Amino acid sequence: MAKQEKPVKGPARQKIRIRLKGYDPRVLDRSTSDIVETGKRTGATVVGPIFLPTTCEKYTVLRSPNIDRKSREQFEQRTHRRLIDILDPTSKTIDALRSTLILPPGVDIKIKTS
Repeated sequence: MAKQEKPVKGPARQKIRIRLKGYDPRVLDRSTSDIVETGKRTGATVVGPIFLPTTCEKYTVLRSPNIDRKSREQFEQRTHRRLIDILDPTSKTIDALRSTLILPPGVDIKIKTS
């Protein structure tokens, strides 16, 4: 039996993966739309925004330390996440993302290139 040869992959495509995280979904969506506009305007292929699952952290706190032990208050903190892939970015794309990208407070960004 002859071994089947695996096809050789072509040149690797350059990709920028941007992960955004924030507590306010409206501000986060506005930031993602700015990034997508910048990518499309400079001629790169943009995939996304992809909505990632929202994490919800719940905290239970006693209202009073001594009296009414059963009386408690609950708080929750929702973290919304988005993912954007920019395929085959040009030098214009990278320069535009560096210079014109101004994120509002409360939005965390992680950029990974491959």
